[in-house]
Amino acid sequence: MSTVQGAGVVVTGAGGGIGAALARRFAAEGARVVVNDLDASRIEALADEIGATAVAGDASRIVDTARDALDGTVDVYCANAGLASPGDPMADEEVWAAAWDVNVMAHVRAARALLPDWLERGSGRFVATASAAGLLTMIGAAPYSVTKHGAVAFAEWLSLTYRHRGVKVHAICPQGVRTDMLTAAGSAGELVLAPGAIEPEAVADALFDAMAEDRFLVLPHPEVAGYYEARAADTDRWIRGMNRLQRTWEETGA
Repeated sequence: MSTVQGAGVVVTGAGGGIGAALARRFAAEGARVVVNDLDASRIEALADEIGATAVAGDASRIVDTARDALDGTVDVYCANAGLASPGDPMADEEVWAAAWDVNVMAHVRAARALLPDWLERGSGRFVATASAAGLLTMIGAAPYSVTKHGAVAFAEWLSLTYRHRGVKVHAICPQGVRTDMLTAAGSAGELVLAPGAIEPEAVADALFDAMAEDRFLVLPHPEVAGYYEARAADTDRWIRGMNRLQRTWEETGA
């Protein structure tokens, strides 16, 4: 895409999976890329591979360092770092707090740091890696589902609030993707996500399609749009269907 050539791009959670695929795609399209992860060794290898700059550390607090590495300008920010947090309401407070911090508040903190520059110059692009769980839900993963709903809601709020001021926003909402996060989803992931799982590169392709079309929702699994419609049109029927799935999962010995 011509709009990406020479652009300053930051991708958090780029140590593997979707983040690494996004970083590779942006670099291939001619962007100047900063890759971020807590694991410095993984992003250093990726940075060497694609000609990017590695900035290790907490994704919530690297905007200023990444901006300096990009000669003062971040054009695209991919808030991709995330936690796959299983559990129910009885999960430890620390599990819930970590899910909120990484899946939602890291996006909020990044937006705080980015918006003043973007609004002043009238352009910027915020990409939130959420999940189909943020539009629907995921059995066996209350902290993940709730916080991914929060990530989608925050991205939507950014878009409707700042769209007319040049800020473009995209929410990536895939189902199963063949990453470490799918493995972490355990037996629920094997039942619900694994059968239709796609490669991370397909997610990057879907984002670039959405960018070209100026589309908010990025649905690498197109069927999610139908599920989302069905959920809105008859929520009680949809919940009954999901409860049947829950019972099927329980019968497997979850």
